[in-house]
Amino acid sequence: MPEALETSMVASVAGTLEEGRISRARPFRAPHHSASIAALTGGGLRVRPGEVSMAHLGVLFLDELPEFQRAVLDSLRQPLEAGEVTVARANAHVTYPARVQLVAAMNPCRCGHLGDPALGCSRAPKCAADYQSKVSGPLLDRIDLHVEVDPVRAVDLALPPPAEGSAEVAARVAGARAIQTRRLEGTGRRSNAELDGDLLDAHATPDEAGRTLLMQAAEAMRLSARGYTRILRVARTIADLAASETVGRVHVAEALSYRRQPPRS
Repeated sequence: MPEALETSMVASVAGTLEEGRISRARPFRAPHHSASIAALTGGGLRVRPGEVSMAHLGVLFLDELPEFQRAVLDSLRQPLEAGEVTVARANAHVTYPARVQLVAAMNPCRCGHLGDPALGCSRAPKCAADYQSKVSGPLLDRIDLHVEVDPVRAVDLALPPPAEGSAEVAARVAGARAIQTRRLEGTGRRSNAELDGDLLDAHATPDEAGRTLLMQAAEAMRLSARGYTRILRVARTIADLAASETVGRVHVAEALSYRRQPPRS
C-alpha cells in the first residue's frame, strides 16, 4: 500500500491519475528516443515530473538507447544514483522521486548485423565502436546487467518452449523479493538495489572464496567503486534467487559475467 500511494501521488501531480483512484499497478514508461531532457527528468513552465519520475517504483524502458541524445541520457545519471530528481527553476527547486528499474535495449551497431558476414556492413568493427560510444561510460557504469542476445531466427520460433516458463520465473523472483523484505524490515530500504554502507557490508559481503575472486576481477576489469558496489548487490540478489544465506564464489562469478568488459587496449 505505501508504494501504491507513492506512485499515485506522482501520477496525481502529473495529472494522469485516472478518476482520482489509487493505482496498484507498477508503472511502465517507454519514452521515444526523441524525448528531451525536460520530458525525461521533468520541467516545463509549470514544473511537472518527467518520465523517470512517472516510472517511480516501476520500469523505465529505453529502446534504441544510442538514438537518444547523449545529453538526455546523461541527465539520468544523478536520478539513477540518488533515486530522486531535482528540477531547478529561478523561483523554485522541486524534487520528485525516481527509484526506477532501468531497462534499455540497443543494436550492436547502426546496421544491426554486426558479426553476420552475409548482412553486416563493410565498416565493421569501427561502426560498432562508433555507435556504442554514443552512450557514455558513466551511464553504462550505472547499469548492473549487460546481456548480449543473439538474433532470433525464423526457425527458432518453431522450437518447443523452454523448460522454465514465465510463471515459474515470476515465482522465484517473488520468493527472492520476500527474502529481501524480511531482511530489510525496519531499515527504510525495499530491496538489494538500495543496499549501501553498513547494510551492504552486513548482507552482501561474500565468503572468502567469493571475496578473492572479486578482488581479482576488480583489478582485471578495472572496476570503479560504483561498479564494485553494484556487483555486490547483484551477487546478493543471485544468492537470494538460489535461497542461499551467504554470498558465495558462484554468485560473485555470475554477477561478474553480467558486467560490461573494459575495451581492449
